[in-house]
Amino acid sequence: MSNSLTPNIAKAGLIMTASLLLSRVLGIIREMIIGAMFGQSTMTDAYNYAFSIPDILFYLVAGGALSSAFIPVFSEYLHTGKEEDAWHVFSSVATIMAIFVTAFIALAMVFTPQLARIVAPGLSGPDATQTYELITYMSRIVLPAQFAFFMGGLLFGTLYARQVFSVPGLGPNIYNLGIIFGAVVVSHSLTIPVAGMSWGATVGAFLGNIIVPIWAMRKIGARYRFVIDFKHPGVRKVFRLMGPVVFGLSLPGVFALFLMTFSSYFGGNGIATAFRNANQLMQAPLGVFGQSMALAIFPALSQFVAQQRMDMFRDQLVKTLRTVVYLTVPIALLLLVAPAPIISAIFERRQFSAEDTMRTAPLLAGFAVGVPFWCLQPILMRAFFSLQNTKRPILLGTLTTFIFLGMVAGVLVLKLPAWTLAAAGSVASIILVAMLTRAIGKDVEGLKFGSVGRTAARATVAALPGTALFFGAFWVLDQTTAAHANLAKVAVLFVAGCSSAWLYYFISKAMNMSEAAYFERALKRRRGGKSDETT
Repeated sequence: MSNSLTPNIAKAGLIMTASLLLSRVLGIIREMIIGAMFGQSTMTDAYNYAFSIPDILFYLVAGGALSSAFIPVFSEYLHTGKEEDAWHVFSSVATIMAIFVTAFIALAMVFTPQLARIVAPGLSGPDATQTYELITYMSRIVLPAQFAFFMGGLLFGTLYARQVFSVPGLGPNIYNLGIIFGAVVVSHSLTIPVAGMSWGATVGAFLGNIIVPIWAMRKIGARYRFVIDFKHPGVRKVFRLMGPVVFGLSLPGVFALFLMTFSSYFGGNGIATAFRNANQLMQAPLGVFGQSMALAIFPALSQFVAQQRMDMFRDQLVKTLRTVVYLTVPIALLLLVAPAPIISAIFERRQFSAEDTMRTAPLLAGFAVGVPFWCLQPILMRAFFSLQNTKRPILLGTLTTFIFLGMVAGVLVLKLPAWTLAAAGSVASIILVAMLTRAIGKDVEGLKFGSVGRTAARATVAALPGTALFFGAFWVLDQTTAAHANLAKVAVLFVAGCSSAWLYYFISKAMNMSEAAYFERALKRRRGGKSDETT
C-alpha cells in the first residue's frame, strides 16, 4: 500500500456494517432458536453463566486489547516502509501470546468449579448445586474456544491493517452458525441437550477465527515464523500499550461479565437468560453501527497519526461520531417505547412464553437509553488507541466501572427491581462517553464535538413521528384477533420498522441533516453509483 493512499473508510465501513449486521441478525436468530427450544430456565441460565468463565480468561489476558495495541504498531511499520519489521512483530507477538493463552486455559480447566461460584455468586435454593455442576461442565467445553478468539483477534488486526475487512467479518457469523448447529442438531444426541450449543460454539470459534483467517493471511503474503523476541522495540511497544488494559477494569470490557454475575441475585429460574436476551437486542445496534464503524475507522486513524495528518484525523472522527448518533437515536427510541412488542415478535414461540416476554421487556427498556452511548464509546476508545494512548481511556473506563459498581450496590441493597441493573449500565455508558469526549478534546485540539450534540437533538426530533407510527402499529394489532399470532407480530415488526426508518430518513432529509446522505450513499453503491469514499 502506498503511504499516500487515503484509506477507503466508506468501503470499509460498509463491509463491516454488512458483516456485523449479518452477525447480529444471526445472533438474534440464534437466541430465537435457543428460546424456542429451551425457553428461559435454570438450564439456559447455566448455559449463559458457562460463558462467563471463558470471558474472565479473555479479559485477564487482554484479548480485546491485543488487536487494539497491535494495529497501531503494525500500521506504523507497514506505512513507513518497514514491512519486514511489521511481520517480525506479528510473529513474535503471536508466538508469545499463543504460549501464554494455552497456559491460562489449562489453569482455568483445573479451577473451573471454583470459578463457577465466582461468576454466579447469588445462586441459592435446591437447584443451586446442580446449576453449578452444569456451569462447570459447559465451561470446560467452551474454554478452548478462547484460544481461537484470542489468536483470531491478532489475525483480524493484521488483516484490518492491510485494509482487508471482509474475512474478519466472517468470524462471528461462522461462530453463530456453529451455535445454531449445536442447538438444532448436536443437542438431540446429548444427555444434556443444552450442552450441544457449547460444542457448536467451540467448533464455530476455531473455524471462524483460526481456519478462515489463516487462509486469508496466506493470500496477502503474511510471513510467520516461530520467534520469541522481547527486545524488539515494536514488540515491547505492543505489550506496553496492552499493559493498562490488563490491569484496568474498563466498563466496556467487563460489563457483560458483571451483568451475568449480578443477575444471579434476582431470583434465578431464567432471569440470567432474560438479561442475555435483552442485552443481545441492545447489542445489535452496537455491533452493526458502533463496533463496525470503530473497526473500519481504526486503521485509518492510526495511519493518519503515523503520517501526521491530524486535520484528516479530526474530520473523520467527528463525522463518524455524528453518523453513529444519527443511526442509533431512532433505534434507542423504538426499544424504549415498545420493548414488549419487539421481544414478543422476535422470541415468543414454543418454549418462550408470554411470561418470559414480560420478564425481559423492562430490562430491554433499561438498556435502550444507553444505546447511542454504547455505540459511541468504541469509536472514542479507538481514537485514543490510534494515538497510541491506552492509559487514559482505560483509566476512565475503570473509573466508570467503579461508578457502575456503586450503582449496582445501591440496587442490591435497596432490593430494587431487575430493570434498574440494566438502567445503571445505561447511565454508566453516558458517563463514560462524556469523560472520553472531554479527554480526547484536550489531546487533539480542534475537535468540534458540539456538532455531535446538535445531531443528537435533531435526530431525536426527526425520529419521534416514526416512533409513534411504530408504537401505534402494535397498538392497533393488540385490538385485533390476530394479536397472538406469531406471523402477524413478525409482519407488523417488519412493516412498521421499515416504515419508521423511511419516515425518519425523509424527515431528517427535509431538516437538511447532512447525515441523511449516509443512506443515499449506501443506495448509490447498491446501484453501482459513486460516492465520497472517505466519509
